[in-house]
Amino acid sequence: MRRVCVYCGSSTGFDPLYKAAAIELGGLLAAEGIGLVYGGGSVGLMGALADAVLAGGGEVTGIIPHHLIAMEVGHRQLTSLIAVDSMHTRKHQMAGLADAFIALPGGIGTAEELLEVFTWLQLGIHAKPVALLNINGYFDHLLQFLAHMEASGFLKREHREMLIIERDAARLLGLLRGFVPARVDKRIPVAE
Repeated sequence: MRRVCVYCGSSTGFDPLYKAAAIELGGLLAAEGIGLVYGGGSVGLMGALADAVLAGGGEVTGIIPHHLIAMEVGHRQLTSLIAVDSMHTRKHQMAGLADAFIALPGGIGTAEELLEVFTWLQLGIHAKPVALLNINGYFDHLLQFLAHMEASGFLKREHREMLIIERDAARLLGLLRGFVPARVDKRIPVAE
C-alpha cells in the first residue's frame, strides 16, 4: 500500500477528537511510509491531516480544482499540489493515485466521495479497500442507514460488508493491508 486517499472535512467540526484523529492518522501514515492523497486543502481536518503527514516526513499529494485555489484554500507546502479543472477530474485522479480509501468526519462532499468509491467497489470498477475511521461514532447514523437499505432490499449484505469500519487508526491501517479484493473486471486508470 503506497498511497491512501483520505476524504475529510474542510472544517474541524465541534468535537476536538476529530482533529486529533486526523493528526494521529497523518502521523501513522508518515511513520509507515504511506503517502497521502487528498483534496489539497489547507483548512479544517484536511489541513490538519496534511500537516501531520508532512511533519512526520511523509509524502502528500493534493488535488484541487482551480476555483478552490483562487479562494486561497489550497495548501502551498505539499509534496505535490495538482490543480485540475473540475471536481469530477479531482475525484478521478485521487482514486487513480490511491491504493485504498479512508473517510474521516466531514460534510456532504466527504459523504459523496465516500459513497462514490464504495459504489465503484460494489460494481467491481476497482478492487481497493474503502473504510470509515468512525471517530466518536460520527458515522453511526450512516451505518444505520446502510443497514436500513439492506433490510429494505436495496443493498446486499455482502456489498454492505465490503465497507471496512474501525474506530482505531492503527487497526484500520492493518485492516487495509489485509484487504483481499473480490474479482474485478474493470479498473480505474492511474492518473497521469
